[in-house]
Parts: sequence; C-alpha cells; structure tokens
Amino acid sequence: MKYGVNELRRMYLNFFESKGHLVMKSFSLVPHNDDSLLLINAGMAPLKPYFTGQEIPPRRRVTTCQKCVRTGDIENVGKTARHLTFFEMLGNFSFGDYFKREAIHWSWEFLTEVLGLEPDRLYPSIYGEDDEAFNIWNKEIGVPAERIYRFYRDPKTGECDNFWEHGAGPCGPCSEIYYDRGEKHGNGPEDVMGGEGDRFMEVWNNVFTQFYNDGHGNYSELVQKNIDTGMGLERLAVVMQDVDSVFDIDTMKAIRDAVCSLSGKTYQTDEKDDVSIRLITDHIRSTTFMISDGILPSNEGRGYVLRRLIRRAARHGRMLGIKGEFMGKLADVVIRESHDGYPELLEKQEFIRRVLTEEEHKFNATIDQGLSILSELEDDLSSRNEKVLSGKDAFRLYDTYGFPVDLTNEILEEKGFNVDMDGFKAAMDEQRQKARDARKTSNYMGKAATVYDDIDKTITTEFVGYDTLHTTAKISCMTSEVDPENGKYGEIVKTLSNGEKGTIITDVTPFYGTMGGQVGDTGEIRTDNGVFTVTDTIHLLGGRVGHVGYVSDGVISIDEPVEMSVDQQRRERICCNHSATHLLQRALRDVLGEHVQQAGSYQDDKELRFDFTHFSAMSDEELKEVERLVNERIHAGADVVTEVMSLEDAKKTGAMALFGEKYGDKVRVVKMGDFSTELCGGTHVKNTREIGAIKILSENGVSSGVRRITALTGDNILSYYKDMEEKMDQVLAALKSPLNSALDKVNSLYNEIKTLKSENESLKSSAAKDAIGNIKDDIEDIGGVSFYAKALKGVGGGDLRSVGDQIKEELKDGVIFLASDNDGKVALLAMASDQAVKKGAHAGNLIKAVASVVGGGGGGRANMAQAGGRDASKIPDAIKEASRVLKEQLS
Repeated sequence: MKYGVNELRRMYLNFFESKGHLVMKSFSLVPHNDDSLLLINAGMAPLKPYFTGQEIPPRRRVTTCQKCVRTGDIENVGKTARHLTFFEMLGNFSFGDYFKREAIHWSWEFLTEVLGLEPDRLYPSIYGEDDEAFNIWNKEIGVPAERIYRFYRDPKTGECDNFWEHGAGPCGPCSEIYYDRGEKHGNGPEDVMGGEGDRFMEVWNNVFTQFYNDGHGNYSELVQKNIDTGMGLERLAVVMQDVDSVFDIDTMKAIRDAVCSLSGKTYQTDEKDDVSIRLITDHIRSTTFMISDGILPSNEGRGYVLRRLIRRAARHGRMLGIKGEFMGKLADVVIRESHDGYPELLEKQEFIRRVLTEEEHKFNATIDQGLSILSELEDDLSSRNEKVLSGKDAFRLYDTYGFPVDLTNEILEEKGFNVDMDGFKAAMDEQRQKARDARKTSNYMGKAATVYDDIDKTITTEFVGYDTLHTTAKISCMTSEVDPENGKYGEIVKTLSNGEKGTIITDVTPFYGTMGGQVGDTGEIRTDNGVFTVTDTIHLLGGRVGHVGYVSDGVISIDEPVEMSVDQQRRERICCNHSATHLLQRALRDVLGEHVQQAGSYQDDKELRFDFTHFSAMSDEELKEVERLVNERIHAGADVVTEVMSLEDAKKTGAMALFGEKYGDKVRVVKMGDFSTELCGGTHVKNTREIGAIKILSENGVSSGVRRITALTGDNILSYYKDMEEKMDQVLAALKSPLNSALDKVNSLYNEIKTLKSENESLKSSAAKDAIGNIKDDIEDIGGVSFYAKALKGVGGGDLRSVGDQIKEELKDGVIFLASDNDGKVALLAMASDQAVKKGAHAGNLIKAVASVVGGGGGGRANMAQAGGRDASKIPDAIKEASRVLKEQLS
C-alpha cells in the first residue's frame, strides 16, 4: 500500500506508543543548552542529556519524529536526487530500558506487519563483531545467514559505517535494514548491499549504545545501555510509494510541482532546470521550518545558514525565469503539506511569508550590487591582461554580498575568464577554521566540562519562589568556584570558608534562576555558623538550581540547615520589568500588527529590553502610541493571574508562546486582565498598578528583521528624570541661559555656526582654486595621456572630489591626481577619463599603489578612486609615485 508521508509519521509514532513509548513532539531546530551544534541535525541530538544521564527523561521509552537540518554537503543538493538539507527523522529511544532484542524485533514487526513490506526483500546489516545482533536476526527473526551482512572496520582508517561514534563519549554497534527496490532501480555493479546504487535503500538504523570511548580508542561497557533508532521519513516514503527519489514522494512532489508552475518549466526535460527545481524544493522546506523555529536571516551562525539557503533558492528561481519574490508562495505549499505533523507552521504562516519575502527583496538588490562589483573586477583583470579572478576576490563576493561562487564562475567563463577555485577554497577553509576555533567544545554538549557535570543526577531543586522569598532548606551539594574561562572547573566540597567562592545547591529554593530573559535572584543563605552571599542564581542540567556567590562570614557546611532569603527590593523591580515586557509585547502587536513576535528579552532590576520581529524602524508616533497603551494598562490596575494547565488548554486561551521554544505537557499561563495572556515561567507583580509606569528610552535594529526596545519602569523612571534634570542644569549653565529661552539660544548658536562653516568652506574652495591656478602649466604628457598632479592644503575628502570635478571639466581628457594635507591627515583622489581608461589607466589601482607611500590605503573604480593617509610629509613622494605608476599602466 502506498502510504503518504503524514500517514507514515502517524503510523510509526502510534506503533511505538503501543510499545510503551512516550510520544514527544519534535524539538526546535535550535539546540537547547548544546554549544556543539548550530542546528539539530539528528533525531537523537535533542535527547543527548538523557543518553548521558545529565537529565532524567520523562519516560525510559521515548519516540519522536524530529525535524533536522544538515548543510555539510549543501553543494550537492539539487545536483543529485538524494541530498537534502531538511529531513524528518523517525526515532524510538531507550534510556537504560530495553536493548537489542526488543529493538530488532520491533523494527522487523513495524516494517513487515504494520507496513506490509515483503520480508524476503529486507536485508539486515550488522557490525562485523556483533554476534549478539547476528543471532537475534538469524535465530529469532529467522533471516537467513546469507542475507545478514557483516561490515567490519577499515583496516587503514579504523572506521566502520556500522559502528556509531563521535569522538569521546557513548558509542556502539549498529544494525541497519536495507530494502531491495528491484532491478528497475538499478542493476549495475554499484547496486549491491552497501553499494552506492539506488536499488538497495537503507530504511532503518538501530544504534546499540553500549560502550564509552575515552577518546583514545579505549572502550568500556556502559552501565546504562541505550537504544537510538533513526529512520529517515522521506526515505521510508520512497520505498512505500515506490518512486524514484525523495523529490517524487507526495509532500515534496507537491512543492516540486508548484516550482514548475511558477517557472513554467517541466521536470525531467532539462537537467540544468532539474537541478534548480530540486534545489528550490529542498531549500524552501528548510527555510520554512527554520523561520518557524524563530531563526531569522543574519550574517552569522544559524541566521547565516538561513540567509544562504534563501539566497541560493532565490538565485535558482531567477535562473528558472521566475519573476519577483516567489518563496512566500512556496512556503504556503510546505505548510499545507506539513502542518499535519507541525501545526505551529499554520500559526506562523504569515510571519514566515514576510521574512522570506523581505530577504528575497534584499537579495535582489544585493545580487545586482554583486554584478556591479564583478564588472569592476572584470575591468581590473582586463587592464592587467589577466584571465583568472583571485580566490580572495571571489570569496569576498560570496561572503560579503552573498554572491555564489558558481554564479561568479559561470559569468566569468562567458567572457573568457576563470576563478582561482583553489584560492577560493583556501579562503573558505580559513573562515571555517576560524569558526571552529571560536566554538567552545569540550564535553558531549559542547560546553566546558566542569564539576557541575559530576553532581549526583538524582539531586534536584524545587522552586518555591512564586509564593515566597524566604524558606528553610537543606544543602544537597556544594562546589568550589566554577569559572572555566579562567581555568577554574570546580570540585565538590563539604565546607566553604570566609571569602571562598562557590556554588550551593539546595533541595528547595525561593531564588529564581536566570531563564527566559529574566536574570537570576541575589540574596543570602544563612546558617548558624556562616553567611553565603548569593550574587547569581543559575539553572543546571537535571532540574538543579545553583546559587553562585561567596562566603561573607564564617563557614558554610553541607550538613547544616539553611535559611534562604531573596533580595526583596531587587526581585520586585525585576518583576515590574518582566510584567511590563508582557504588556509591551501586546501593545506592539496592537500598533504594528500581529507579525510581531518576541525574538529575545532581558529583565533585570534596572531596565527591560525587548527584541521583536519587525522590518522597519518605528516612527515617533508609533513609539508614543505603544508607550501610551502600556501606561494605560498599567494604570488600569488589572490583577496578574497565573494558572498551570496543559499546553493544548493554554493555546485555547489565546496565550502567546515564545517563538521556537519547546514546552512541556504542563505550562504556566500569565494573564493580565483582558490585554495580555502569555506562557511564562518568570516572576511577576500581583497587579499591573505595581509597575508604576513605563518610559521607552530607545528603539533600534539589532539584526535583519529584529528591532529592540529599551525601557524603564517604576522607581527607575524617577532616577532617570533626576539624572536628566542634572544634565539639563549643566547644559543651561554652559549656554548661560534660563530654560524658557534655551531653545532660542541654541537655534541662534546653530545658525551662527552654520554661517561660519559656510564661509569657511567658501574660503577653502577659493584657496584651492587659487592653488590650482592655470592647470595647463602643470600638465605632464605620459604616453599620449595628459596627467595633472597637484598638492593642496586644507581640503578634505568631500571637497577634494569637488575640486577634482572642476579640474575634470577643464582638462576634458586625461588623468588627475590630487593630494591634500588636511590638518596632518592626507586625502588622495585619482580620476581617469574614459579614453585614458581605454589606453590602460586605472584610477583604483593607481590609488592603491600610491596610498601606501603616505601610510594609508584605499582603492576604487577604474575612473575614480579615493584614499586616506597619515603622513603628510610624504605627499611630494606620492605625486612622484603616481607619475611612475601611470607610466607603468600606459606602457
């Protein structure tokens, strides 16, 4: 039977739910507390804390369908019918519960009994030395020995496809299941088990995590053995629908057909078009899901991956002849085909469309700019009689302007040029190495390994700080100071003495740990023998809360009862800022539109910052209206009500969720009157009137499509106005004017300065003209081209351009070089007429060569270039060098 993708997803999850597994929703593509990954790239990746034992799983058996993005071989996407950047990974996982026998039996049961695949077309593979797996397949399942393939380690590299490991950490043998699709899908020498052909397709991979690799090739048995199963949903659909490739399965074919409809192309009639059609079909899936999880285009990290995917798809759309922005329309198809498994796509549909359209629009301008720069580089190559564009220049086009190197190469080849691809690759490798060096990696989660990883996993902390700021507690664990950046990784201790820094973990706490933008509490932990000053509160893996600070008096011992007290005034101010943030988000949506989504926030006891999605700067009128709305709601005195309910019930209330956040089955809903309802785990005021008021200080952009508002509340507003009043008194004293006439005094001074500046510019321009005199007296003939060079005084860069234009009018044809000493700083200008450029002159290269003489740098186009310098005493030498360089160009 030909099951659709959405049906297969449901069947798999339902099957393993019937086997006692907890069905968990897909985690966000943005890794949580995992610095080792940029994006979730495997089904088990979000579950690593459960595998390592750092956190206790909600159940020992879990099943998921995880959305994944991989871009390691992005260059192959579209060129083959196999490669994808976005895919869904079905998985069933055991954390110290069942092991090989159950995993193998259930995989066979699902494939043969639930899906109805023919047993004699299924071929298991195992790690060569895993006799236990072989016996299960052969003696229990009944697969003939000749259909069970053993794969061994490569004797040279030691690697093996059927042994999963990734450096130090948990690892183990694998058992894959291949499906024979028949000779119609290939009958060449590569179409064998484990070959590169399309006939035998891997549909299931059981990973038996039973060893620990110390990173030096030494393996030890794990006490808690785990199962990590991975099965690509798209691959499974290829088998079940009996189609040629992933681009032919139902959900992807719908996208592929939409691309063909927009472009007027027919799939599989032109290979070059097919590459573009496949690439767009894949990339629109990745970009739609990434934006849905709160990732926005930028020039670094995840945002850069998203930008690159959007721009690649946009360029291939151009190549197919699609006019204007089209990716928003394709996103609608992705959402229509995938919302069955990912209902959040429908909730974010309008926002996804807007982000894609905005980025496409930017790229359309960027690609034209890239073409212009490439044209200049072509002129430069021609002037030097060279045929190869440097890899460095090709990488600059790629890295700075998003200009793909294959497009650069294609355009240049049409004009008889080539790209130094080795140089490009070297520049790319250098950038990647810098990124790798900058990434902090040491433990399995990509973080610096500290004593926090060694704390007893059964220790947890109950938070009681919603209801009280004071409580008695028991110390569960203490560590010495943890500061990895300064080489301090901590150790578990029984006592901390006066002056010593450390972290205290208790069984209960009223201290809120930094989370969701709200900073951690400060305060004191007291015993009969000492006082521990808490300077920060942090969340640790496994539901533990760490109180970071130092012993300010006496000694703290682990076996003593403690009294815990949060700094009340500081907490109250933080609550004011956090509650005001909720009101601010609602007001922004009312004023700007429902596309506004939270993209980050920060609340401490001094200010609040709120990052939100919006695509242009807010006007003064919009800011005033937002501020007015929030203050209106503050003064309305609405009670702040919190309820704990299921996620589904919370959504029914209209509660807003944080973009891309992963929520549990039970969530906390914070409601402020009929104005704001949000999912939030933070602390808040009891009534909005406690906030006092809000004052917006600034609104600015922080990245593409993301704006930031900084604001104050309560007593901090009074402090702000007091500070402003003191500064105003200083200004009035400097103006020697009372407040009621200060504006007139400022306007008078401004007009006076403006007049003096204008007179000064006129004098400088006049002096420059006088210094130039009769240009015919200073013209030098170089290779049949008129060359005019002059040293000037007191003329800045902008004015130097005006002087150059005046000389150009009089000279008509030739090359101009001006060097000005402007208060010790050097300004250089070179201009070349069209006729001079045709003869070999190049202003940009001339400036580049000469600028170093005056201790500067610069460049530009063939007909005009400017530069600066630091050593005005070298101006005469610069003029001589300019003459020499021009002679060289014209020769």
